[in-house]
Amino acid sequence: MPQPDPYKEHDLDRLQTFFCLIPILGFFPALWILYRQQGHSKQLSEQLNVSRLVVTLTLGWLLGYLLLGASAQLSHASIVSTLSLLILSSLLTSGYFLANLWLMIRLWQRKSLRLPGFSQLGDRFPD
Repeated sequence: MPQPDPYKEHDLDRLQTFFCLIPILGFFPALWILYRQQGHSKQLSEQLNVSRLVVTLTLGWLLGYLLLGASAQLSHASIVSTLSLLILSSLLTSGYFLANLWLMIRLWQRKSLRLPGFSQLGDRFPD
C-alpha cells in the first residue's frame, strides 16, 4: 500500500502563496485566504502573514498610483511637474513589481517573507 506524501499539502500551500505574490492578480487569492482562515496550522499562519503583506502592498501601490496619476492630470503648473509625477508613478509601480518578484524568490529559497515596515503594517489588520 503506498504511503501518502507528507510534503504534498505543504507544496500546495507554497503554490497558493506563489499565486498570492503575483502582482495585482494575487490580491484576490490573498483576500480569499484572509476571508476563509480555516485551521490553526503553522502553514496557515504563514499564509495569513503573507496574505496580509500582499494586501498591504497592493493597496499601498494602488493608492499611490491613483494619487500620483490624479495629481499629474490636475497639475496645470508646468509640463515638468506633470512629467515628474508620472515618472514617480512609474517608479512606484516598478518598485511594487520588484518587491513581489523579490518575495517570490525568497519563497522559492524557503526564506522569511517579511518586508520591514509593510509586514508590521499588515500585522495590524484585523483577523
